[in-house]
This record gives sequence, C-alpha cells and structure tokens, in this order.
Amino acid sequence: MTALALFDFDGTLTKRDSLLDFIRSAVGLPKLLLGTFFLFPVLCAYTAKLMNNESAKEKVLSHFFYDWQAEELEALGTRYAVERISQILRPGAKECLQWHFEQGHVVCVVSASPDIWLKTWTDKQGFFLISTRLQMNNGRFSGKFAGRNCHGVEKVRRIKGCFNLENYNRIYAYGDTKGDRPMLALADEAFYKPFR
Repeated sequence: MTALALFDFDGTLTKRDSLLDFIRSAVGLPKLLLGTFFLFPVLCAYTAKLMNNESAKEKVLSHFFYDWQAEELEALGTRYAVERISQILRPGAKECLQWHFEQGHVVCVVSASPDIWLKTWTDKQGFFLISTRLQMNNGRFSGKFAGRNCHGVEKVRRIKGCFNLENYNRIYAYGDTKGDRPMLALADEAFYKPFR
C-alpha cells in the first residue's frame, strides 16, 4: 500500500488564479479587460452569491471561447502549461509535490480549472489529474462543461470514482478555499492554505 496526495490547484499550488491568467495568455490583456467589462453583471452576481461557481465560470469561458475549435484551445492550453504554469507555482508547493513524488506517493491534482491547460503539465510531472472538462460539439466548444464543475462535493465524488481510497494507507490533501473542505475531510492529514 502507498499514500495518496490530493492537491487543489488554483490558490493552493499557484500564486494566482489560472483561469484569468489563461484567458489573458489566450486572447491578450485588452480583450480580457473588455470581456471583464461585459461580464461585470455576472461577476457581481457571483460575488453576491446570486450565481453559483459553476454557472459563473461557464459564462466567463463561454464569453471568451464559445465555438472555438477544440484543437485551437488545446494548443493554447499546451502552450500555457509549458510556458506559464511553472512561473505561477508557489515555491513551497513545488517542494511539497516533489517530496510526495519522491516518496512514491500517488499525486493527484484535483481542480475546478479545465483540463485543457492542466493536462499537459500534470502528464509531464507524472501526476494524475481530476478536473473540470469542456464540452465539445462537432469539435467546437459549446460554452458548457462536460459534466459538473469539479468543485466542492463534486471533487469528492470524482476522487472516489477514480481511486479506491481503501487501497491507500495514508491520504494527504491540500486546499485553500471552502470549496476544498469536502476533499480535505477525506484526508488523514489535511492542510489548509499550507504554502505562502
């Protein structure tokens, strides 16, 4: 038996949210700022808790990328993973990921961010990935998610769907928001906002 280490991505492993960072990388700062202006009612509704995380994120991604070809999004995601992710990782997070990997633990990133900009990075590191997925219709982004946003209790459901937790003699979990608390509750050792 071995250990399982579960890591939230945005804010836990990273110094900033990768969603806006990816959008800026993909469309440029002027279009990001203009899009933020048009999305202001959505952002206000989300801040006031009148719109849930899933709906708000779908609207943001749909605004910028609706009907984009899957190949183009995947290429942008790969470029972002190669050029940008290492720059936004917290130094302490890098050390912790490396420690778990060197111990032979199974390392899994569990993120509400879409796999299009995480999968290349996790594959290169040798980590598993559980994340939100974008729905593609006829090779184009539909503006919706394929399944649920990987947030809150959905993280736990997806983890249990991928791993038999009884096969691990120790479970570690790392997170930084209330959306990570259900995942943290699975762990023998849970760490909230562990990296500064």
